[in-house]
Amino acid sequence: MDHAPEFAASLRGLTKTYFRPDGSVLVEALKGVDLDIPHGQYMAIMGYSGSGKSTLMNLLGCLDRPTSGAYYLDGIDVATLPDDELSEVRGRRIGFVFQAFNLISELTVVENVEVPLFYQRIPAPERRARAIESLERVGLGDRLGHRPNQLSGGQQQRVAIARALVTGPAILMADEPTGNLDSATGESILGLFEALHQQGITLIMVTHDDRIASRCERVVRLRDGSIESDRAGGRVHASGSTA
Repeated sequence: MDHAPEFAASLRGLTKTYFRPDGSVLVEALKGVDLDIPHGQYMAIMGYSGSGKSTLMNLLGCLDRPTSGAYYLDGIDVATLPDDELSEVRGRRIGFVFQAFNLISELTVVENVEVPLFYQRIPAPERRARAIESLERVGLGDRLGHRPNQLSGGQQQRVAIARALVTGPAILMADEPTGNLDSATGESILGLFEALHQQGITLIMVTHDDRIASRCERVVRLRDGSIESDRAGGRVHASGSTA
């Protein structure tokens, strides 16, 4: 099957089954999901607890492997890659933003953002330059030497976003990224995501909040391991038409 290069991610017949120790089926978390995500799309994944959305997020983020089916990430079939290659692809092509900021308290802001590049063995001068550029992109170019405990919650989440962006990923994945923030700060972070989308970043957000999902271009809702609906969200394109 031809997988057009415009897709940041393409899933074909993706399943994930969890088994008991005796080999019997515990749960079919995903049941043959087909999904194409174009480059530059801002997409929300929704669903009640047990719907399969966390499993789908883990598979899209290369944190887990499907039981069957194909997953093409930026044109690479990652479903069958050996563990070391899968880890390398994940580090280079997926950026993660979580509800908890997961910053290292002993490191400065710029050092936190450098961490993914350190594991890719990027030379120190290039690491620093790319980290500064990424922090400037999220509006924190004046906080390079601060430590996480010297920042507000919103600023810490911006550092986490800069860290996710520093590798130039194919997809930025956000799992309830405003869950630990007050409403005003959360609104600021959502504004940043929308600005990144306008810059062409591919964004996938897992959320339970319909108000947040309505700001995305596309909303995919899961139920019992299958896609229940796949519809346009309320995001307005530059052309003026509503997605």
